Amino acid sequence: MTLWESIAVLVAGVGAGMINVIVGSGTLITFPVLLAVGLPPVTANVSNTFGLVPGSLSGVIGYRRELADQGRRVLRLGTASLLGGLVGALLLTRLPSGAFDAIVPVLILLALVLVVIQPRVAKAVAARRRPGGDPDGSPVLLVGVFLTGIYGGYFGAAQGVLLMALMGMLLQEDLQRINAVKNALAMIVNAVAALFFLFTSTVNWTAAGLIAAGSLVGGLVGAKVGRRLPPTALRGVIVVVGLVAVAKLLLS
Repeated sequence: MTLWESIAVLVAGVGAGMINVIVGSGTLITFPVLLAVGLPPVTANVSNTFGLVPGSLSGVIGYRRELADQGRRVLRLGTASLLGGLVGALLLTRLPSGAFDAIVPVLILLALVLVVIQPRVAKAVAARRRPGGDPDGSPVLLVGVFLTGIYGGYFGAAQGVLLMALMGMLLQEDLQRINAVKNALAMIVNAVAALFFLFTSTVNWTAAGLIAAGSLVGGLVGAKVGRRLPPTALRGVIVVVGLVAVAKLLLS
């Protein structure tokens, strides 16, 4: 990896860490950059998962006040995320690499759609705000979080958007507190998948280290000032980068 390629990966890590805390689709920034510097798709995905763990952790730390009294909820939903992330990571290592090459463009396009419709989801969530209901979520939410964990362990782009949509519709809770739980669940999925990959897959440690350093800084920045960023511009960048990734995968 050249100096300029290393800088590009580092900057992508900063952007991904910030975006993951705010929206939840940072992989759409880092994954295309890793492909562009020459990493094979599966190695890029595994290295990216490792690199985003520190960013997820910094996001959790940044939202620690919103998480202060949600320990039971995080434990319950986090168990579903952990199991789902483990299944997703297992699928990534067991399915042939050709299957990943074929599935990922579809997953990226799905993630881009989710990023685009996220404002409508947020409005629907706000419209549903009312007291009462299960404070920790119904069995339907547990199943949804488990399935999202599988997706996150396998690829992960926009898993945060999925989690926000699920919890927003099925929990009677403030949106910022939901976002805090989302960050915790994404961290669990990334961490368990990374631990699994440590023993089963090839990691490009240079790429993982650069993304880790960048995402750590980006997560802290995102937690502090991310709400001030223009959401439309942010989503626009994600969509453009995601479409470039799809084009590269389909043409390679």
